[in-house]
Amino acid sequence: MLQTDMITALLIDDDSNLRTGMKGLLGMYAPDIHILGEADSVKTGISAIEHYQPNVIFLDIQLGDGTGFDILEQLAQKRGSINAHVVFITAHEQYAVKAFRFSALDYLLKPVDPEDLRKVTEKIKKVVTGNDSFAHIDLLLENIRKKVDKFKRIALSTAEGIHLFEVSDIIRLESQDNYTKFYIKDNKPVLISKTLKEYEDLLSEQGFERIHQSHLINLAYLKSYIKKDGGYAVMADNSHLPISQRKKERLQELLRTL
Repeated sequence: MLQTDMITALLIDDDSNLRTGMKGLLGMYAPDIHILGEADSVKTGISAIEHYQPNVIFLDIQLGDGTGFDILEQLAQKRGSINAHVVFITAHEQYAVKAFRFSALDYLLKPVDPEDLRKVTEKIKKVVTGNDSFAHIDLLLENIRKKVDKFKRIALSTAEGIHLFEVSDIIRLESQDNYTKFYIKDNKPVLISKTLKEYEDLLSEQGFERIHQSHLINLAYLKSYIKKDGGYAVMADNSHLPISQRKKERLQELLRTL
């Protein structure tokens, strides 16, 4: 009999050595995650998921008869019957990792680092599986299908659930310790438990600029740069944001090109 607080999981990877290694790591760092079964292909993976109905799926991208995305495509068609937290395992899929981050999905890089696994499993324990679990999976599949350089939507995970927003609607982001507050057009601010640095890396190629240690702005919503009082930026939401000394010249250069 499983404990009522035990988290059930399924390992889907075509590498038996990796599955064995993952079981060992989970046993050491997350003993309250119980592996119900394993699978090594798209076909056996779908069958195992339908049979075991796990809380968590550790899913490899490259499988012998397809990809982990193929599994998700089929699961998405059965959104009423399958509801699990997905953690991807990938070797070097740089594009996929970017898609995971925009979709607020968890992933582990091979070889799996114990500290990364610990962080992911701690997050899993806090997740309450809800009916919106496929919202960000849908976004992931959308981005994977299109294979565009710049993703148009982003998923933000909060304690209340997953929220999808157009990247073009994000006015600015503000650091609050280890959290980031998003200010989004026609929406209430959204607080996310990730650092501003993580979103700077994600959004820097999409017209966002870090103007201060606490502020990342969408240049499309920059109204003006005021030089007095030490220099500050005026945004479309009428916020006045400080500009760090080393960013002033950079911002003036950007303004000349806008």
